[in-house]
Amino acid sequence: MNCSNCGHLNDGGKFCVKCGHKLQEETAVSQTAAASEYQSQSQPQTAYVPQQPNQRVRQAKKVSKSFFSYFTEGIKNPTATAHAAGESQFLNALITVILYALSIPIMLYVGWKLLLIQFVRSMFKLPIISEELAPSDMEDFNTGTDLIKATDINSIIHFNFTDFVFKQGIFIFIGLAVIIGATYVAAKFGKVDVSFKEFFSRFGTFMIIPTALLLIGLVLAFLHVEYFSYFMNFGLLSIFLVVPFTIASFKQNGTNGLDRIYSTLIVYVVITIVLTFIANGLGEEAKTIITRMGNSSELNDLF
Repeated sequence: MNCSNCGHLNDGGKFCVKCGHKLQEETAVSQTAAASEYQSQSQPQTAYVPQQPNQRVRQAKKVSKSFFSYFTEGIKNPTATAHAAGESQFLNALITVILYALSIPIMLYVGWKLLLIQFVRSMFKLPIISEELAPSDMEDFNTGTDLIKATDINSIIHFNFTDFVFKQGIFIFIGLAVIIGATYVAAKFGKVDVSFKEFFSRFGTFMIIPTALLLIGLVLAFLHVEYFSYFMNFGLLSIFLVVPFTIASFKQNGTNGLDRIYSTLIVYVVITIVLTFIANGLGEEAKTIITRMGNSSELNDLF
């Protein structure tokens, strides 16, 4: 190796034979430089690639944006939006039906205490009961209702959100599917030539306003406003208007089909049966809640 001090070529050793300069340090430096140069040449340079957003996230944003536009337009112009709804709006209509089905049990879960107070209060206002009540009894009742509102009774009676909301939500969704199916069959008997997806899209679009009423009621229930029950009742009863609006929105092919009035009445019978089953299911849940309240030692200690 060449000496860095005098340039003399040495065969080896630790010192230069001409000037005595130490050669070992030069060796280490040259080896380190060669190794670093080799690594830089052998390892490929990877360019920075910015992370792309997840495909599912982008799809979810796209669907939510489309649904929000569809829902707001359905509130502003319900008839025009429903008439323009084709098979392409099937997903948005399905989301609307799911929201309708889930908002009812969520509203009941959040506001069942207020409903219970409203029921008892209405019982106290009956002439047979109110005439026998002393003013002090009504004051005790008002004190008790305030105490109920301020107490998290759900944690005492172990009222499970998942068990109640999803079970009743699925039950209500199945009931809605039966109503939509019955309305579609009635329209077919009325000589309406339409696919099920298009019919479902139009039915779901007409359900935007009932769903909006339920969502308003849900917000009021979260705010503990007793008037939420009115929006819930309007949302439930407005399904009786969705049926004739949907059937009448399609053009009838010929005059030999079932008259639309009879088609609507038949579907009304189906709706009544479905709502009866839903009411019975909610009634069983109410019985369970009352039974838990009666058997709860914590609740008895509270009062």
